[in-house]
Amino acid sequence: MPLHALDEVAQISSDWLWETDQDGRFTHISAEAERFLGLPASAMIGRTRDAFAVDDEGLDDQVYSLRAVSDAMTARRPFRNRVYAFRHPDGTPRWYEISGRPLFAPDGSFLGYRGVGSDVSDQHRTRRALAAAHTQIQSANAQLIEQNRRFDAALENMTQGLCMFDAQARLVVWNRRYLEIFGLDDGAISIGMTQREIIELLVSLKRYKSGATVDSVSEGTRTSLTGENARSVLRELADGRVVSATHRTMAGGGWVATFEDVTERRRNEARIIHMARHDALTDLPNRSSVREIGIEMMGQTGDGRTLAVLCLDLDRFKPVNDSYGHALGDCLLRAVADRLRSHVRSRDVVARLGGDEFAVLHRVDDRAGAVGLAERLIAVVSEPYELNGLTIEIGMSIGIAFADGEGHDIERLLKNADMALYEAKAAGRGAHCLFEPQMDETARERTLLERELREALTFGRFEVHYQPLVDLDRNRIKGVEALVRWRHPERGLISPAVFIPLAEETGLIVPLGDWVLNQACRDAATLPDDISVAVNVSAIQLRNRTFAQTVLMALAVSGLKATRLELEITESVLLDDTEANLETLHTLRRLGVRISMDDFGTGYSSISYLRRFPFDKIKIDRSFVRDSVGRSDAGAIIRAIVGLGTSLGITTLVEGVETEDQLATVRAEGAQEIQGYLFSPPRPLSEINEMLFMARAKSAA
Repeated sequence: MPLHALDEVAQISSDWLWETDQDGRFTHISAEAERFLGLPASAMIGRTRDAFAVDDEGLDDQVYSLRAVSDAMTARRPFRNRVYAFRHPDGTPRWYEISGRPLFAPDGSFLGYRGVGSDVSDQHRTRRALAAAHTQIQSANAQLIEQNRRFDAALENMTQGLCMFDAQARLVVWNRRYLEIFGLDDGAISIGMTQREIIELLVSLKRYKSGATVDSVSEGTRTSLTGENARSVLRELADGRVVSATHRTMAGGGWVATFEDVTERRRNEARIIHMARHDALTDLPNRSSVREIGIEMMGQTGDGRTLAVLCLDLDRFKPVNDSYGHALGDCLLRAVADRLRSHVRSRDVVARLGGDEFAVLHRVDDRAGAVGLAERLIAVVSEPYELNGLTIEIGMSIGIAFADGEGHDIERLLKNADMALYEAKAAGRGAHCLFEPQMDETARERTLLERELREALTFGRFEVHYQPLVDLDRNRIKGVEALVRWRHPERGLISPAVFIPLAEETGLIVPLGDWVLNQACRDAATLPDDISVAVNVSAIQLRNRTFAQTVLMALAVSGLKATRLELEITESVLLDDTEANLETLHTLRRLGVRISMDDFGTGYSSISYLRRFPFDKIKIDRSFVRDSVGRSDAGAIIRAIVGLGTSLGITTLVEGVETEDQLATVRAEGAQEIQGYLFSPPRPLSEINEMLFMARAKSAA
């Protein structure tokens, strides 16, 4: 076909005509191409199509890429409607669609390609926009599907039940947890049910606690929805569970209701509240609870009764705890609590205030009723306990206060009962005592004395005086007893009888006793070598496991020989913790320290302890000496004790010798040593040194 004929065909069927040689170089491009290509045809003759094409990653390789054209031309195959991107001189991308077929000479030789081209940029842009929109739609649909999947998963995995209602109060969404909470089958509820219909279903199935009605449950929902903020309503179910229902309104109408099973949480909260108000060991009300209960009981009027508060403290509990361990001590406290609970009226309150101290709140007609209860409780608690194969015996002291008059509160009653308890224990334990107003003044004085005692320790206001111990055979001073004195800035010297009991009760006896021990050892080191020093040791000091080390340190620092130190203990030391205390005493005695039993004969078991520990000395209590003149039985007791000491190889010393008649009696009964004001009162160290000097000078003369 003539070339001009081809141009006419191109104008009809496409935008331009093109031809290439065997190597793909353009040999002809129709003139119309310049309008689309932006280049004159002459500019493209002799060049390949690749020189003007650009990469377009958005084209399908099989349909749009030049690679498909190149592959077809290499194989000498025709191709149709192949699109490629063209670099237009104006800078905008264009897309052209081309078709072509191979040309052969009559002899069959390959001449090149002939084809047509069209500008399909608008169609391509539209196609790409549609593809992008389709991709976006697919992506949005995938996201929606994923969101729905996640919503369904979240809905079904919620720990709370959920129901959503529209503006007409019709159900639109719920989850499985809601069905589980209320014990409903899968098909029990459906979309479109009203909230009231669901409540009617639950009431008919008896899911709510007896007494719940459709109206009462509906009213709870309505009340919850009318508040500005989401509020919870507690629903009690028939099986004992408690469900918290929370309602939140939605924009546009309707609401979301969530349901949570709070049964265990409420149990835990109740348990925590109970633990906060009760003692963990005995499950009795604690001190905090006693205050609340006491206020309530004090407010009860009209029955003519008054509130009595009994403060109870166990006697000899600490030795049990220390000897057998805290586990058995805890068992004992629980046993005591059980006995107390079982021996009071149901409307009375038994509480544990702490340690081994209990309280009973008891409304009585008169004081005799409280006293009778106290006596019964002391008797009950004092009965033996069989615990872990052991028989344990303890006692109990009780202080009683009454809510008489005006202005009393529970704190005041507890304080008054505690003061009465202090008096009961001071009277010898195992007793009860009623609060008296003067006890308050005594307590204030005691508090002041305790504060001043602490200050005296801090500022060094104590002194050690020494009373000579006289050897009757040689009529000379053999040793001295260290006796502490408190030099008060206003009261002067205060007797140990005033402050030692308080020091023991408050625990101050430990630092005070350590100071006396160290001072006595230092002072004794300045005395002649044949003079010993005796130091009183409290049961509280000896209870400390490091007491032996304290004694050794005092000896080492002072340079005093152990054989010149004598430790005086009372029977209470051995009563408190026999085995442990005996072990400490044996340790000290093996090191050379001498051990004496003070106030011998005043306890019921003194003689039994002489069999368990080889005391070096026994000091016969002054009460026997005071009664010895004119009473034959007192002299007989002294004689018996002296004889006992002689048979056991124990030195005997008689305390409190104040008259010549007493001295004569003591000599006649065979005592070896004496101590008392007849010979000398306690004196400062300087005066003791002077006495010793004078005695030695007299002996030398």
